[in-house]
Amino acid sequence: MEHPADFNIVDRDGKPTAVLSGDWTATGLQGTELKLEDAVQDRRVLAIDAAGVERCDTSGAYSMLDACRNRFDWREIKARPEVQRLLHLVDEALKAEPTPIIKRRPVYELMDRLGRGVVNVGLEFYETVAFNGRLVVTIGRLMLNPRRFRAAPFVSLAERAGLDALPIVAVTTFFIGAVVGLIGANMLSDFGAQVFAVELIGIAVLREFGILITAVLLAGRSASSFAAEIGSMKMNEEIDAMRVMGVDPYEALVVPRFLALFLTMPLLVFVADIAGLAGGMVVTWATLDLSPSFFIQRIHETVPITHFWVGIAKWWVLSIVIASIGCRQGMDVGGDVESLGRHVTAAVVHAIFSIILIDAVFALIYMQLDV
Repeated sequence: MEHPADFNIVDRDGKPTAVLSGDWTATGLQGTELKLEDAVQDRRVLAIDAAGVERCDTSGAYSMLDACRNRFDWREIKARPEVQRLLHLVDEALKAEPTPIIKRRPVYELMDRLGRGVVNVGLEFYETVAFNGRLVVTIGRLMLNPRRFRAAPFVSLAERAGLDALPIVAVTTFFIGAVVGLIGANMLSDFGAQVFAVELIGIAVLREFGILITAVLLAGRSASSFAAEIGSMKMNEEIDAMRVMGVDPYEALVVPRFLALFLTMPLLVFVADIAGLAGGMVVTWATLDLSPSFFIQRIHETVPITHFWVGIAKWWVLSIVIASIGCRQGMDVGGDVESLGRHVTAAVVHAIFSIILIDAVFALIYMQLDV
């Protein structure tokens, strides 16, 4: 039961003293602090005895200090040790200098953010190179001692990261091929060249869209999954426990994921190419009345197989980039959920950005080689 704060003025050794009682808390003060302040400031009270206070919080301690300001120090207040510590804590907080208000300087802040961004890009590049270097060393060590390779997690991850992605890859590229076919049929019909929509679909899907859409889907699906799985283990200190037990996290976690994505991506790209061509074939059949047999025959005759090899040749670079970015972001996760979410997001964003950049570089190389 709460007892309201109260005090009585008694004469002790010729000095009028306020003897406090009750609960000097935020809910127990009820205006008693104002009466105490008036009594102290009017010199009707020259000392405070808080030994009889039952409960006290920072509000009660502040009321005592506020009442005796400019009259006597808090050390002169008689109280239990725990109340004395509370008085000292509140007194130190009152003496603290207020935080200065920093005037906003938009130009300075813009340049500061740009500078920090440049530095972070450099640090990101350095950490990526260091991660890839350690990954290469780990793979080399496994090649010298294949018995250390963990086949069970590799097979499981190959199924989850590769085979389980077949439906979404096939459906997405099917509709991409259908969209390319629809656009080509509408535009080329104006020139009476609608039959060339077959070549447009074949070249676009085999050369660019098949590999690009597959890589983007894997960036959103597998890179984020790798970062989340490894990051949650890092957050729960499971990776530290693995190191204590003598298990290399790169051998147990990174290499199986890297090889699983590296070896299953060609299959996904092949399925994406077939699905994209099927989507274009359905559209040309429905809108241009070009039969599937004619579509397949024209693809065979007019679209060189070179376009297929040009597109699928990018898989090894893209798979390395997607897997390494996802695993590296997972290894960089800190000890809180916010860090996990931030690195999972970074894994997807960095992977997609890298995919677009690498695809542009390959396009320039192929243009110079006239492929």
